[in-house]
Amino acid sequence: MATTMHDVTERTSATRRQAIKAVARLNEDPEVAPSELAATIEISQHFGEIVGDSLALRDTLARVEAVAPTPATVLILGESGVGKELVARALHTQSSRAQQPFVKVNCASVPQELFESEFFGHVKGSFTGAHRDRAGRFDLANGGTLFLDEVAEIPLTLQAKLLRVLQEGQFERVGDEKTRKVDVRVVAATNQNLRKAIAEGRFREDLYYRLGVFPIEVPPLRARRDDIVMLTAHFLERTCHKFQRDDLVLTDRHTQLLRSHKWPGNIRELRNLVERAVILSQHDQLELELALHHRSAPSVDDVSAPQARDGGYMSEAEWQQGYRANLVAALEAANWKVAGTGGAADRLGLKPSTLRDRMKSLAIPSSRDAN
Repeated sequence: MATTMHDVTERTSATRRQAIKAVARLNEDPEVAPSELAATIEISQHFGEIVGDSLALRDTLARVEAVAPTPATVLILGESGVGKELVARALHTQSSRAQQPFVKVNCASVPQELFESEFFGHVKGSFTGAHRDRAGRFDLANGGTLFLDEVAEIPLTLQAKLLRVLQEGQFERVGDEKTRKVDVRVVAATNQNLRKAIAEGRFREDLYYRLGVFPIEVPPLRARRDDIVMLTAHFLERTCHKFQRDDLVLTDRHTQLLRSHKWPGNIRELRNLVERAVILSQHDQLELELALHHRSAPSVDDVSAPQARDGGYMSEAEWQQGYRANLVAALEAANWKVAGTGGAADRLGLKPSTLRDRMKSLAIPSSRDAN
Protein backbone atom coordinates (compact mmCIF):
# COMPACT_ATOMS: atom_id res chain seq x y z
CA MET A 1 0.00 0.00 0.00
CA ALA A 2 2.82 2.41 0.84
CA THR A 3 4.34 1.84 -2.59
CA THR A 4 0.99 2.53 -4.28
CA MET A 5 0.49 5.79 -2.36
CA HIS A 6 4.05 6.82 -3.23
CA ASP A 7 3.36 6.18 -6.93
CA VAL A 8 0.16 8.26 -6.83
CA THR A 9 2.01 11.11 -5.11
CA GLU A 10 4.76 10.97 -7.71
CA ARG A 11 2.26 11.06 -10.57
CA THR A 12 0.42 14.02 -9.01
CA SER A 13 3.68 15.91 -8.50
CA ALA A 14 4.75 15.13 -12.06
CA THR A 15 1.44 16.46 -13.42
CA ARG A 16 1.83 19.59 -11.32
CA ARG A 17 5.40 20.14 -12.58
CA GLN A 18 4.19 19.51 -16.12
CA ALA A 19 1.48 22.16 -15.70
CA ILE A 20 3.93 24.75 -14.42
CA LYS A 21 6.32 24.05 -17.30
CA ALA A 22 3.41 24.44 -19.73
CA VAL A 23 2.60 27.84 -18.23
CA ALA A 24 6.22 28.94 -18.60
CA ARG A 25 6.35 27.70 -22.18
CA LEU A 26 3.11 29.47 -23.05
CA ASN A 27 4.41 32.73 -21.57
CA GLU A 28 7.55 32.45 -23.71
CA ASP A 29 5.60 31.59 -26.84
CA PRO A 30 1.98 32.81 -26.82
CA GLU A 31 1.39 31.12 -30.17
CA VAL A 32 1.54 27.65 -28.60
CA ALA A 33 -1.71 25.93 -29.53
CA PRO A 34 -4.05 25.14 -26.62
CA SER A 35 -4.45 21.63 -28.02
CA GLU A 36 -0.76 21.05 -27.24
CA LEU A 37 -1.54 21.72 -23.60
CA ALA A 38 -4.52 19.40 -23.79
CA ALA A 39 -2.22 16.66 -25.03
CA THR A 40 0.34 17.09 -22.23
CA ILE A 41 -1.76 17.87 -19.19
CA GLU A 42 -4.15 15.47 -17.57
CA ILE A 43 -7.44 17.33 -17.54
CA SER A 44 -9.48 16.92 -14.37
CA GLN A 45 -13.00 15.63 -14.87
CA HIS A 46 -14.39 17.80 -12.06
CA PHE A 47 -14.47 21.54 -12.75
CA GLY A 48 -17.31 22.52 -10.46
CA GLU A 49 -20.34 23.60 -12.47
CA ILE A 50 -18.54 23.50 -15.83
CA VAL A 51 -20.21 20.82 -17.95
CA GLY A 52 -19.11 19.50 -21.33
CA ASP A 53 -16.57 17.43 -23.22
CA SER A 54 -16.15 19.28 -26.53
CA LEU A 55 -12.68 19.89 -27.91
CA ALA A 56 -13.16 23.68 -27.55
CA LEU A 57 -14.00 23.32 -23.85
CA ARG A 58 -11.21 20.82 -23.23
CA ASP A 59 -8.70 23.32 -24.63
CA THR A 60 -10.00 25.93 -22.19
CA LEU A 61 -9.91 23.54 -19.25
CA ALA A 62 -6.36 22.52 -20.18
CA ARG A 63 -5.32 26.12 -19.66
CA VAL A 64 -7.18 26.20 -16.35
CA GLU A 65 -5.44 23.03 -15.25
CA ALA A 66 -2.08 24.48 -16.26
CA VAL A 67 -2.27 27.82 -14.51
CA ALA A 68 -4.41 27.02 -11.44
CA PRO A 69 -1.52 25.73 -9.25
CA THR A 70 0.58 28.84 -9.96
CA PRO A 71 0.25 32.37 -8.52
CA ALA A 72 -0.06 33.89 -12.02
CA THR A 73 -2.68 36.57 -12.71
CA VAL A 74 -5.27 35.35 -15.21
CA LEU A 75 -7.40 37.29 -17.71
CA ILE A 76 -10.55 35.44 -18.80
CA LEU A 77 -11.91 36.52 -22.18
CA GLY A 78 -15.21 35.69 -23.80
CA GLU A 79 -18.66 36.88 -24.80
CA SER A 80 -21.40 37.66 -22.30
CA GLY A 81 -22.98 34.56 -20.82
CA VAL A 82 -20.26 32.02 -21.69
CA GLY A 83 -19.47 31.18 -18.05
CA LYS A 84 -16.40 33.27 -17.25
CA GLU A 85 -17.21 33.28 -13.54
CA LEU A 86 -17.34 29.46 -13.52
CA VAL A 87 -13.84 29.41 -14.99
CA ALA A 88 -12.66 31.86 -12.31
CA ARG A 89 -14.11 29.65 -9.58
CA ALA A 90 -12.44 26.59 -11.12
CA LEU A 91 -9.10 28.42 -11.03
CA HIS A 92 -9.66 29.14 -7.34
CA THR A 93 -10.82 25.67 -6.29
CA GLN A 94 -7.89 23.99 -8.03
CA SER A 95 -5.31 26.31 -6.50
CA SER A 96 -3.56 26.20 -3.13
CA ARG A 97 -5.93 29.01 -2.08
CA ALA A 98 -9.02 26.82 -2.37
CA GLN A 99 -9.75 26.97 1.38
CA GLN A 100 -9.42 30.77 1.43
CA PRO A 101 -12.01 33.36 0.29
CA PHE A 102 -13.19 33.75 -3.28
CA VAL A 103 -14.42 37.34 -3.58
CA LYS A 104 -16.21 38.69 -6.65
CA VAL A 105 -16.57 42.31 -7.77
CA ASN A 106 -18.84 43.13 -10.70
CA CYS A 107 -17.06 46.28 -11.85
CA ALA A 108 -20.00 47.35 -14.05
CA SER A 109 -22.34 47.57 -11.05
CA VAL A 110 -20.12 49.75 -8.83
CA PRO A 111 -20.90 53.51 -8.95
CA GLN A 112 -17.85 55.36 -10.22
CA GLU A 113 -17.51 57.51 -7.11
CA LEU A 114 -17.40 54.41 -4.88
CA PHE A 115 -14.84 52.31 -6.76
CA GLU A 116 -11.87 53.17 -4.55
CA SER A 117 -13.81 52.48 -1.36
CA GLU A 118 -15.19 49.23 -2.83
CA PHE A 119 -11.70 47.98 -3.71
CA PHE A 120 -9.64 49.29 -0.81
CA GLY A 121 -12.11 50.21 1.94
CA HIS A 122 -12.34 53.47 3.87
CA VAL A 123 -12.06 54.89 7.37
CA LYS A 124 -14.83 56.60 9.29
CA GLY A 125 -15.39 60.22 8.24
CA SER A 126 -13.30 59.98 5.04
CA PHE A 127 -16.28 61.14 2.94
CA THR A 128 -19.98 61.88 3.30
CA GLY A 129 -21.72 58.69 4.32
CA ALA A 130 -18.61 56.99 5.73
CA HIS A 131 -20.11 56.40 9.17
CA ARG A 132 -17.72 53.60 10.10
CA ASP A 133 -14.52 51.91 9.01
CA ARG A 134 -15.10 49.52 6.13
CA ALA A 135 -12.87 46.80 4.71
CA GLY A 136 -12.52 46.69 0.93
CA ARG A 137 -12.62 43.70 -1.37
CA PHE A 138 -8.83 43.30 -1.31
CA ASP A 139 -8.98 43.00 2.48
CA LEU A 140 -11.78 40.44 2.27
CA ALA A 141 -9.90 38.38 -0.34
CA ASN A 142 -6.60 38.35 1.57
CA GLY A 143 -5.04 34.90 1.21
CA GLY A 144 -7.54 33.97 -1.49
CA THR A 145 -8.72 35.02 -4.93
CA LEU A 146 -10.29 38.30 -6.07
CA PHE A 147 -12.39 38.00 -9.23
CA LEU A 148 -12.77 41.30 -11.11
CA ASP A 149 -15.66 40.72 -13.48
CA GLU A 150 -16.13 43.24 -16.34
CA VAL A 151 -12.70 44.70 -15.55
CA ALA A 152 -12.90 47.11 -18.51
CA GLU A 153 -15.41 49.16 -16.50
CA ILE A 154 -12.83 50.20 -13.88
CA PRO A 155 -12.37 54.01 -14.11
CA LEU A 156 -9.09 55.15 -15.62
CA THR A 157 -8.37 57.19 -12.47
CA LEU A 158 -8.34 54.03 -10.33
CA GLN A 159 -6.38 51.80 -12.68
CA ALA A 160 -2.98 53.08 -11.48
CA LYS A 161 -3.86 52.17 -7.88
CA LEU A 162 -5.01 48.73 -8.98
CA LEU A 163 -1.73 48.25 -10.83
CA ARG A 164 0.19 49.13 -7.66
CA VAL A 165 -1.65 46.45 -5.66
CA LEU A 166 -0.94 43.88 -8.35
CA GLN A 167 2.76 44.76 -8.41
CA GLU A 168 3.47 45.46 -4.73
CA GLY A 169 0.54 43.98 -2.79
CA GLN A 170 0.09 47.31 -1.00
CA PHE A 171 -2.68 49.92 -0.74
CA GLU A 172 -4.24 52.49 1.58
CA ARG A 173 -7.88 52.73 2.56
CA VAL A 174 -9.66 55.93 1.56
CA GLY A 175 -8.86 58.59 4.16
CA ASP A 176 -6.14 56.49 5.83
CA GLU A 177 -2.37 56.99 5.79
CA LYS A 178 -1.59 53.45 6.92
CA THR A 179 -0.25 51.19 4.18
CA ARG A 180 -1.72 47.70 4.20
CA LYS A 181 -0.25 44.57 2.66
CA VAL A 182 -2.31 41.76 1.18
CA ASP A 183 -1.66 38.45 -0.54
CA VAL A 184 -4.36 38.22 -3.21
CA ARG A 185 -4.44 36.39 -6.51
CA VAL A 186 -6.37 38.45 -9.06
CA VAL A 187 -8.44 36.86 -11.79
CA ALA A 188 -10.05 39.34 -14.20
CA ALA A 189 -12.67 38.88 -16.90
CA THR A 190 -14.07 40.95 -19.74
CA ASN A 191 -16.18 40.63 -22.87
CA GLN A 192 -14.61 43.77 -24.34
CA ASN A 193 -11.61 44.26 -26.62
CA LEU A 194 -9.06 45.70 -24.20
CA ARG A 195 -6.59 46.54 -26.96
CA LYS A 196 -9.27 48.75 -28.51
CA ALA A 197 -9.94 50.28 -25.08
CA ILE A 198 -6.20 51.06 -24.78
CA ALA A 199 -6.19 52.73 -28.21
CA GLU A 200 -9.19 54.83 -27.15
CA GLY A 201 -7.48 55.86 -23.92
CA ARG A 202 -9.96 54.03 -21.67
CA PHE A 203 -7.61 51.37 -20.32
CA ARG A 204 -3.97 51.48 -19.23
CA GLU A 205 -1.63 49.41 -21.36
CA ASP A 206 0.60 48.51 -18.37
CA LEU A 207 -2.44 47.25 -16.45
CA TYR A 208 -3.52 45.20 -19.45
CA TYR A 209 -0.17 43.43 -19.61
CA ARG A 210 -0.15 42.91 -15.82
CA LEU A 211 -3.62 41.36 -15.86
CA GLY A 212 -3.02 39.38 -19.02
CA VAL A 213 -0.07 37.31 -17.81
CA PHE A 214 -2.05 34.22 -18.74
CA PRO A 215 -5.15 34.76 -20.91
CA ILE A 216 -7.88 32.12 -21.11
CA GLU A 217 -10.48 32.31 -23.88
CA VAL A 218 -13.86 30.81 -23.00
CA PRO A 219 -15.57 29.56 -26.19
CA PRO A 220 -19.13 30.62 -27.04
CA LEU A 221 -21.83 27.97 -27.01
CA ARG A 222 -22.04 27.93 -30.82
CA ALA A 223 -18.45 26.60 -30.79
CA ARG A 224 -19.44 23.89 -28.29
CA ARG A 225 -22.34 22.23 -30.10
CA ASP A 226 -21.21 18.82 -28.87
CA ASP A 227 -21.87 20.06 -25.31
CA ILE A 228 -25.37 21.48 -25.84
CA VAL A 229 -27.35 18.31 -25.12
CA MET A 230 -25.20 17.51 -22.06
CA LEU A 231 -25.63 21.06 -20.75
CA THR A 232 -29.37 21.00 -21.37
CA ALA A 233 -29.73 17.72 -19.50
CA HIS A 234 -27.71 19.22 -16.63
CA PHE A 235 -29.87 22.35 -16.41
CA LEU A 236 -33.05 20.30 -16.84
CA GLU A 237 -32.22 18.04 -13.90
CA ARG A 238 -31.34 21.02 -11.69
CA THR A 239 -34.44 23.00 -12.72
CA CYS A 240 -36.84 20.12 -12.13
CA HIS A 241 -35.34 19.67 -8.68
CA LYS A 242 -35.48 23.41 -7.99
CA PHE A 243 -39.13 23.67 -9.08
CA GLN A 244 -40.04 20.36 -7.39
CA ARG A 245 -41.16 18.82 -10.66
CA ASP A 246 -40.97 15.22 -11.84
CA ASP A 247 -38.04 14.63 -14.19
CA LEU A 248 -38.66 15.70 -17.79
CA VAL A 249 -37.00 14.00 -20.76
CA LEU A 250 -35.21 15.36 -23.83
CA THR A 251 -36.39 13.87 -27.14
CA ASP A 252 -34.66 13.65 -30.53
CA ARG A 253 -36.81 16.61 -31.63
CA HIS A 254 -35.49 18.64 -28.71
CA THR A 255 -31.93 17.74 -29.63
CA GLN A 256 -32.44 18.95 -33.22
CA LEU A 257 -33.91 22.24 -32.00
CA LEU A 258 -31.04 22.80 -29.60
CA ARG A 259 -28.36 22.13 -32.20
CA SER A 260 -29.95 24.40 -34.82
CA HIS A 261 -30.33 27.42 -32.52
CA LYS A 262 -27.75 30.25 -32.87
CA TRP A 263 -27.35 30.84 -29.10
CA PRO A 264 -26.54 34.56 -29.10
CA GLY A 265 -26.98 34.53 -25.31
CA ASN A 266 -24.66 31.55 -24.77
CA ILE A 267 -24.88 29.44 -21.57
CA ARG A 268 -27.05 32.00 -19.81
CA GLU A 269 -29.64 31.85 -22.58
CA LEU A 270 -29.66 28.04 -22.51
CA ARG A 271 -30.18 27.97 -18.74
CA ASN A 272 -33.03 30.50 -18.96
CA LEU A 273 -34.58 28.59 -21.86
CA VAL A 274 -34.63 25.36 -19.84
CA GLU A 275 -36.27 27.13 -16.89
CA ARG A 276 -38.96 28.62 -19.18
CA ALA A 277 -39.54 25.21 -20.77
CA VAL A 278 -40.05 23.57 -17.37
CA ILE A 279 -42.45 26.33 -16.30
CA LEU A 280 -44.47 25.97 -19.52
CA SER A 281 -44.60 22.15 -19.29
CA GLN A 282 -48.03 21.23 -17.96
CA HIS A 283 -47.64 17.45 -17.93
CA ASP A 284 -44.67 15.18 -18.55
CA GLN A 285 -43.90 16.68 -21.98
CA LEU A 286 -41.04 19.19 -22.04
CA GLU A 287 -42.26 22.31 -23.89
CA LEU A 288 -38.89 23.29 -25.32
CA GLU A 289 -40.18 24.56 -28.67
CA LEU A 290 -42.78 26.73 -26.96
CA ALA A 291 -40.09 28.13 -24.65
CA LEU A 292 -37.90 29.07 -27.63
CA HIS A 293 -40.68 31.37 -28.84
CA HIS A 294 -41.61 32.63 -25.38
CA ARG A 295 -39.21 35.44 -24.63
CA SER A 296 -38.52 36.29 -21.00
CA ALA A 297 -38.62 40.03 -21.71
CA PRO A 298 -39.32 42.21 -24.74
CA SER A 299 -36.60 44.19 -26.46
CA VAL A 300 -36.32 47.96 -26.19
CA ASP A 301 -37.68 48.40 -29.71
CA ASP A 302 -40.91 46.47 -29.22
CA VAL A 303 -41.93 47.53 -25.73
CA SER A 304 -45.20 49.39 -26.21
CA ALA A 305 -46.47 52.10 -23.91
CA PRO A 306 -49.35 51.15 -21.65
CA GLN A 307 -52.71 51.69 -23.32
CA ALA A 308 -54.53 54.87 -22.30
CA ARG A 309 -58.15 54.77 -21.20
CA ASP A 310 -60.94 56.18 -23.32
CA GLY A 311 -60.44 59.58 -21.70
CA GLY A 312 -56.80 59.68 -22.86
CA TYR A 313 -55.22 59.03 -19.49
CA MET A 314 -53.88 56.14 -17.43
CA SER A 315 -53.49 55.46 -13.76
CA GLU A 316 -50.15 55.96 -12.01
CA ALA A 317 -49.89 52.19 -11.50
CA GLU A 318 -50.48 51.54 -15.22
CA TRP A 319 -47.90 54.16 -16.24
CA GLN A 320 -45.30 52.75 -13.83
CA GLN A 321 -45.93 49.23 -15.08
CA GLY A 322 -45.17 50.27 -18.67
CA TYR A 323 -42.17 52.35 -17.63
CA ARG A 324 -40.80 49.47 -15.54
CA ALA A 325 -41.16 47.11 -18.52
CA ASN A 326 -39.17 49.53 -20.67
CA LEU A 327 -36.31 49.70 -18.15
CA VAL A 328 -36.23 45.91 -17.82
CA ALA A 329 -36.15 45.59 -21.62
CA ALA A 330 -33.18 47.96 -21.82
CA LEU A 331 -31.38 45.97 -19.11
CA GLU A 332 -32.08 42.72 -20.96
CA ALA A 333 -30.74 44.20 -24.19
CA ALA A 334 -27.57 45.24 -22.34
CA ASN A 335 -27.18 41.87 -20.56
CA TRP A 336 -28.00 43.69 -17.30
CA LYS A 337 -25.00 45.97 -17.61
CA VAL A 338 -26.05 49.36 -16.21
CA ALA A 339 -23.11 51.67 -16.95
CA GLY A 340 -20.54 52.01 -19.73
CA THR A 341 -20.77 51.92 -23.51
CA GLY A 342 -23.76 49.82 -24.59
CA GLY A 343 -25.09 49.64 -21.04
CA ALA A 344 -28.77 50.16 -20.23
CA ALA A 345 -28.19 53.76 -19.09
CA ASP A 346 -26.39 54.52 -22.35
CA ARG A 347 -29.22 52.98 -24.37
CA LEU A 348 -31.87 54.95 -22.47
CA GLY A 349 -29.98 58.25 -22.48
CA LEU A 350 -29.79 58.35 -18.68
CA LYS A 351 -26.99 58.77 -16.19
CA PRO A 352 -26.12 55.40 -14.57
CA SER A 353 -26.87 56.87 -11.12
CA THR A 354 -30.30 58.00 -12.34
CA LEU A 355 -31.08 54.58 -13.76
CA ARG A 356 -29.99 52.88 -10.52
CA ASP A 357 -32.27 55.19 -8.51
CA ARG A 358 -35.23 54.36 -10.78
CA MET A 359 -34.46 50.65 -10.60
CA LYS A 360 -34.54 50.91 -6.83
CA SER A 361 -37.81 52.85 -6.76
CA LEU A 362 -39.46 50.38 -9.16
CA ALA A 363 -38.08 47.31 -7.34
CA ILE A 364 -36.04 46.18 -10.35
CA PRO A 365 -33.21 43.86 -9.20
CA SER A 366 -29.61 44.49 -10.19
CA SER A 367 -29.25 41.23 -12.13
CA ARG A 368 -31.33 39.03 -14.43
CA ASP A 369 -31.05 36.08 -12.03
CA ALA A 370 -32.90 37.98 -9.33
CA ASN A 371 -35.66 39.24 -11.61
